[in-house]
Amino acid sequence: MSKKLFTYLMLTLFLLFCTGSQNSVAGSKQKSLDAQSGTLEKMIVASGSVAMNIDLTRLNGVDLATVQNGTLHFTVAVNSFFTILVFNHMLRRPEQGSIALTPQNSATLPPALSASLDRLVVEKLTSGEAFDLAVRDGKTGFAFFNIEGHQYDYDANAQLLSIKDGRLLISHEFARSLGRPSEAGSVIGKISIGTIVEPVEIATVVNGTLQSVTMPPVKRAASEGDVAGPSVGTAPGPDVIVGDLPSVEQGGSSGSFVGLGVGTTSCNNGQQPLHWFALPNNDHPVIPQNLYRMSGGTDNMERFEQIGQSWLKHAFAAAEGNDCGLGCSTSGCTIGSNLCSGCSDPYSASLNYSQGGLGSRAWVNPFTGVFPGSPSPANHAGHLHTGTSHRVTVATSDLDTTQNQGAGYFAEGQYVTPHEYTWCQAHPGECNMNNNVSYRQFSVRGSGNFRFSPVGSTVQKVPAIFAWTGATINKIEPDAGNDGIAYVGYKVTSPSTGVWHYEYAIYNENLDRAIQSFVVPTGRRIRNIGFHAPPQEPGWANDGTEGNTGYSSTDWTSVVTGGSLTWSCETFAQNPNANAIRWGTLYNFRFDSNRPPQDKTAMISFFKTGAPVTVRIQAPQ
Repeated sequence: MSKKLFTYLMLTLFLLFCTGSQNSVAGSKQKSLDAQSGTLEKMIVASGSVAMNIDLTRLNGVDLATVQNGTLHFTVAVNSFFTILVFNHMLRRPEQGSIALTPQNSATLPPALSASLDRLVVEKLTSGEAFDLAVRDGKTGFAFFNIEGHQYDYDANAQLLSIKDGRLLISHEFARSLGRPSEAGSVIGKISIGTIVEPVEIATVVNGTLQSVTMPPVKRAASEGDVAGPSVGTAPGPDVIVGDLPSVEQGGSSGSFVGLGVGTTSCNNGQQPLHWFALPNNDHPVIPQNLYRMSGGTDNMERFEQIGQSWLKHAFAAAEGNDCGLGCSTSGCTIGSNLCSGCSDPYSASLNYSQGGLGSRAWVNPFTGVFPGSPSPANHAGHLHTGTSHRVTVATSDLDTTQNQGAGYFAEGQYVTPHEYTWCQAHPGECNMNNNVSYRQFSVRGSGNFRFSPVGSTVQKVPAIFAWTGATINKIEPDAGNDGIAYVGYKVTSPSTGVWHYEYAIYNENLDRAIQSFVVPTGRRIRNIGFHAPPQEPGWANDGTEGNTGYSSTDWTSVVTGGSLTWSCETFAQNPNANAIRWGTLYNFRFDSNRPPQDKTAMISFFKTGAPVTVRIQAPQ
């Protein structure tokens, strides 16, 4: 068993045995279970139903005498992640998570609630919150109701978890949106939840000491009943994905910037063990993290910008969990130095911002995953760290909620490994290098010392640019089989009569050749030409850049000629450290025009090698 998995489970045991039970009534007390023996199970909600009995007349603030049904019915969606811990067949406590709801009927509801009906979740809040449960919009995080007075009830024989007698209280933000702030905290109805749960981890404990752990494959509910999930992984070959992004944390600050870390849980979606050898061996994944903001326009969805990027964490000592529910199997696999088929490995945000374990992206070919073992790509000799060095470095002004009211924030994690590429070369058709990026939305609080809370679930195997609401996203793959992929997104809005705003974003997922120029046919009637890129690290000793001077942060130049607008940085020949769009980064391009949009073709040229390619966009007529 890996050291990290052992430590996690022992901490879980400590917390369980030193806190009270929630087997029936939330918050009931029970004596300590120190030195007990038995079976500890981590159970996940697999299926179920939810009913909310709501006083619709009062909620809508009008006379709705014709409304006959005041109960909203939901089924539990298959992408829920709500877990409980059970010791010796008794419920010990629920863990932080959410139950996603699929509506089964409709009713006359306030517009805000009606618009969010198919995105609602019942969320288990942290212990520091005023309430234990809340009903939220799983995408935006908007809280409609808080829940109080509920009881947890667990039937071990039937593996049933019920949450009964919950009172629905109108939240402060929902009351404000209704125009009736005085009704915040008032009871508007009741909620009842009935679910089937199943084990994802089963641990044997003897006298308070962890003896063994098994992780059965997860079953998922289908419309006609339960269907067994895969016994081991799903994809042929090794296939690392980002299964979860549980947290974002601030690790320090320097001047007007803060340094963040993003927690990442990787999973081997493949049927083969994935190499996880620690440095100085260079056959392991590296883990960069990014932060994005969606803002602008009347709806805060006009543009999608990357506001921070980190160096990368070098992976070590894989834990063999089952967080993705793929059915972790360690049979025939050397644990620790491999991530076994179907298994998961968690890295906390603080571990991912721990500066001594970070290395520069410049050493890594993002498509092949290759980087040198010597000199060490994580050698920090010769330079001193500030509170932001090598972390996801973000300007405080980009996070300050008073300056970014209503903006949405999205964290992104990526795993790049040489093992997938070498396997692909030996097994054509089993190439898994392009699905290693996932994202998750977070809300932001504070100023200077920022706190982040997840909104909804992690979107697996998709880069964050796909969170850009209303945008069209097109993929480019200039040399399939020899280099990676990138995405071009665009969105056209009309901020005022006769004016159109054209917003473009280019995200390089794993193209080693990088991107040097972007040409858009515009005509000549354009103004407010703009460009945005995330901040680059300064030069550091042993950072892998030419002369260890770091990558340039110089904005791309823009030139209008012959009816086209060209943005570009220096060429590779002019400056190997020019501000090209390298892997794991997103750059923005924008302008206004008095001409409406039509379908056209843009051209992208590359920094290191390769002929230009074209991509479909919209541009002025």
